Amino acid sequence: MACLLIGISLIKISLKMKKIYLFLLLFSTFSYAQFSINGTLTKALNSDWVILYKIESTQQVFIADTTIKKDSLLIDGKKVATGTFSFTLPTTAKSGVYRATYKLKGAGFVDFIFHKENVNFSFNPEAPETTVLFSSSKNNVIYRQYLEAISLKQQKLDSIQIAVLRNKTLVLDAEYKKAYNEMIAVQNKFLAHTKELYVYPFIKATLRKIPLEIIKTPQEYMSNVTTAFFDTIDFSNKTLINSTFLTNKIIEYVFYINYSDDKTQQNNLFKRSIDVVLSKIKDPEYKKDIIVFLISKFESINNLESIDYLLEDQYKKLPKSIQNQEFVVQKKNLFAAEVGRIAPDFSWIENGKTLQLSTLNSAENYLLVFWSTECSHCLTEIPQLYVHLQGNKQLKVIAFAMEKNDSKWKKMKTDLPNWHHVLGLKKWQNETARIYNINATPNYFVLDKNKEIIGKPVLLEDLKTFLEVL
Repeated sequence: MACLLIGISLIKISLKMKKIYLFLLLFSTFSYAQFSINGTLTKALNSDWVILYKIESTQQVFIADTTIKKDSLLIDGKKVATGTFSFTLPTTAKSGVYRATYKLKGAGFVDFIFHKENVNFSFNPEAPETTVLFSSSKNNVIYRQYLEAISLKQQKLDSIQIAVLRNKTLVLDAEYKKAYNEMIAVQNKFLAHTKELYVYPFIKATLRKIPLEIIKTPQEYMSNVTTAFFDTIDFSNKTLINSTFLTNKIIEYVFYINYSDDKTQQNNLFKRSIDVVLSKIKDPEYKKDIIVFLISKFESINNLESIDYLLEDQYKKLPKSIQNQEFVVQKKNLFAAEVGRIAPDFSWIENGKTLQLSTLNSAENYLLVFWSTECSHCLTEIPQLYVHLQGNKQLKVIAFAMEKNDSKWKKMKTDLPNWHHVLGLKKWQNETARIYNINATPNYFVLDKNKEIIGKPVLLEDLKTFLEVL
């Protein structure tokens, strides 16, 4: 009986040990069934946050956020403030290019490849692109090694090419051929070593097509750069599409490779380069993403001609099923009242007559002022402006009052004779004010006799200066 009890006890202990083993096994499996992204900042920041995004086409998709843990290192006998952060990704996390963002303005991010492996890196937050160093992640380590190796060979080849362009008497064909072969050897070496790795498409697409022989003239050189720029890039490759690689190449081609000091020529180059880029893209959805992306870039430099070209000539060519008319209307309205545009038209009743902005013909220039009797700045500036413009017969003022009602406006407009006075009820919701994107008062628009907007001074003193040179 005692032996039986001992046997039963041993069986129970054995079963319990098996459960513990299975739990530990499951826990161990779960622990390893995820990946870590660890970053070290070699210099401390004022901020303490990091946001992780995944790059999808031209968009950043939020993944997670975390805090930076402040620390310090002893370097050359001095304490240097540092920081660390960490993210955990599940096994189901998609492979691709991710971005760790630690500030919203300037170069405040690090891009890296994630493909089912831990990623560890360090960087100086003031110069992330040139200082990032990967200590783990085969894809990232190899790609950085490749970029360093190929850039050295490229610089050597370029220096020979530029020397000949500057001095046509130089004969450096042998040196060029040697440098060319060395560069191709580096390219082929990394292509062979990475054929089974996620990073392979990036390495294949990075090296632009280089002529076998040295080029003798600057014109021929630039022609080769522009015509062969995308020859090694596959615009249908999903790995490249869902990264910053293609968008960076497109920016380089449109805004830097095709450049002119002449404004008219530059706009023609923009159109031509846009055509080239979009001709390379066969996927309609990705083409749409790039069009929208380029519109945002031209917004930042206020190039209305290129924005119009993208909206009217390129966006409209997309399949109707993927066009967003609300987006088109929004963009058109956003730039309807910019310098270079014809001022959006509107009409009003004045002394029993209907007047229209577009048909006014009593002056060489016009000043359209959006103001309000409820705006303290307006109550100070508008009388000053009125006094300043006395005697100016070449300029006519259209004072557009944004009001909730007409009680105060009726009184104040009598103090400003010889101006056109327009009552815009509903204040900020007034339709004309919204078309002009008015979100503050006073707001000034200087027009020529054809009602083209030629200036949008912000301050009264700026307006006075602008009007003096008309």
